Amino acid sequence: MTGATTLQRIPFVNLARQIERLRPELVAAFEAVLDDRAFIKGPHVAAFEAAFAKAVAAPHAIGCANGTAALSLALEAACIGPGDEVIVPSLTFIATGEAVCHVGATPVFCDIDPDSYTLDPEDLLRRLTPRTRAVIPVHLYGTPADMGAILAIAADHRLVVIEDCAQAHLATYHGRTVGTLGTAGGFSFFPGKNLGALGDAGMVTTSDPELAEAVVKLADHGRLSKYEHDRVGHNQRLDGLQAALLGVKLPHLAEWTEHRRRIARSYDSRLRPAGIKTIVPPAGAAPVHHLYVIEVDDRPAVAARLAASGVETGVHYPIPLHLQPAFRARHGSGRLPNAERAATRILSLPICGEITDEEASCVCDRVLDAIHAG
Repeated sequence: MTGATTLQRIPFVNLARQIERLRPELVAAFEAVLDDRAFIKGPHVAAFEAAFAKAVAAPHAIGCANGTAALSLALEAACIGPGDEVIVPSLTFIATGEAVCHVGATPVFCDIDPDSYTLDPEDLLRRLTPRTRAVIPVHLYGTPADMGAILAIAADHRLVVIEDCAQAHLATYHGRTVGTLGTAGGFSFFPGKNLGALGDAGMVTTSDPELAEAVVKLADHGRLSKYEHDRVGHNQRLDGLQAALLGVKLPHLAEWTEHRRRIARSYDSRLRPAGIKTIVPPAGAAPVHHLYVIEVDDRPAVAARLAASGVETGVHYPIPLHLQPAFRARHGSGRLPNAERAATRILSLPICGEITDEEASCVCDRVLDAIHAG
């Protein structure tokens, strides 16, 4: 097998390599939090919120417990609740649909564009009803959705737009950073994300000061002061420790992003000429390649051959939301053909800020061997 003797194993995400490179800084940040005893909110959270807001060019950035909380807090702050419908692409992690349910609204699942795997604006139009109040475009795999078309529809129908940016830190659409295009954006800092904490963490971004103030209160028990609360809120605050650790990683994010883009270009140059389908972003979108996804005819066999050759792969996501057991009672198969077809064919290849050029070349060799062996 071509390249099989060069590297024995290529992990899907090499967090160990990243942590070792940053270990002294991470340990110093941990010790600073211990010394300050600023475990909940405090200076480390404030510093990271300010730094992240600057990085994504958002007027307001509010830390919270995780990416799911970021979406539900943004929806609640935008006054989305019981009786409202929120349109969500079906090919995404369940958190996108969960967040809608957490505020008492109803998720309405939409098909995807088969090239970008993001929400299909034409199907969005078909899903609108008099109860539709919001839409959550997901910048899936780090690829911005077609925000021009989505925002135009939202303006015509007075919809709130909450961007799911969980996989798209620093991605841009026509030069604007995702999370600054709609009403608000929700980011995840799950450890495997392009910018990952050492636990759970999230962020809400917005240009609306009233919505920002509402998110601040909702995430912290609806507080006006320590024991005064003017609304019923939640306990969804960002830990000081995670903020400090993320503050160590954030200055490296632009470098990691450019590395991912370079690796993705090298994958494209090897795999597309071989007839392998890869992501095609919407016009004007600059992805950050949280995941590099291809389509294959016999995914189990190809994945097994790659595993045998030492290449770890993943599937994101094998069951569309409208077919998940949690939602299937309201939906049947066949309604969203693009999402359903993609879910049976997509395969994610290793790509991260720490993958080497040699490893990337080896991945391409082994993918081509695995597919041709069939």
